[in-house]
Amino acid sequence: MARHFAAKGHHLALCARRIEQLESLKASLCAAHPDITVVVHALDVCDHQQVFSVFERSREQLGGLDRVVVNAGMGKGASLGIGHEAANRKTAETNFLAAITQCEAAMAIFRQQGRGHLVTISSMSALRGFPGSGSVYAATKAGLRTLSEGLRADVYGTDIRVSCILPGFILTPINEDLRRAPFRVGLEEGVAAMVRAIDTEKGEAWVPAWPWRPVGWVMKWLPLRVLAKMR
Repeated sequence: MARHFAAKGHHLALCARRIEQLESLKASLCAAHPDITVVVHALDVCDHQQVFSVFERSREQLGGLDRVVVNAGMGKGASLGIGHEAANRKTAETNFLAAITQCEAAMAIFRQQGRGHLVTISSMSALRGFPGSGSVYAATKAGLRTLSEGLRADVYGTDIRVSCILPGFILTPINEDLRRAPFRVGLEEGVAAMVRAIDTEKGEAWVPAWPWRPVGWVMKWLPLRVLAKMR
């Protein structure tokens, strides 16, 4: 995603836990696009105070923030009640509680500026509940989707935009070992679709639109006995 936005001429603030990978990416982006500014910060989104300080530092370095993408997520949970409470709790903390903090930090900056575009990355799994490891993951993504809609209502009529992106299966480390990943697309195709959706600044987008728009409508009406087999 950073490479796509860099090619469009955007200045970037990149945040992740692994600073070495960010530094390597920064060097690559600056070599390919010498007219853009790229800043990088080590950030664990579960360190809530650090989120605020890193976002504010990024704003200072770039002279403002036009868009913030809340993208951190994990899916290491399991069925509830079988001894994986710690993994389920960590998934919930990373995907939802940390997302709230990131949205807080971003919205505080946007309200000060009087403009901005908040983007949350949810999932097509937000449309239904799923068994097994999908239970907590889907719940967090549904929560993020609802939070995004509430934020859109909260800033309706202003120059602050809020978009929620619901990707289907895109080949990344979070799903590369899944036995079932229907309609999964490669990383480049999936990211290109996400970037196009983000640039429209629409309130919500299911990506890639084909086949996930029709599949999404089907998902809403699947009987529970069918969902129970999706492990």
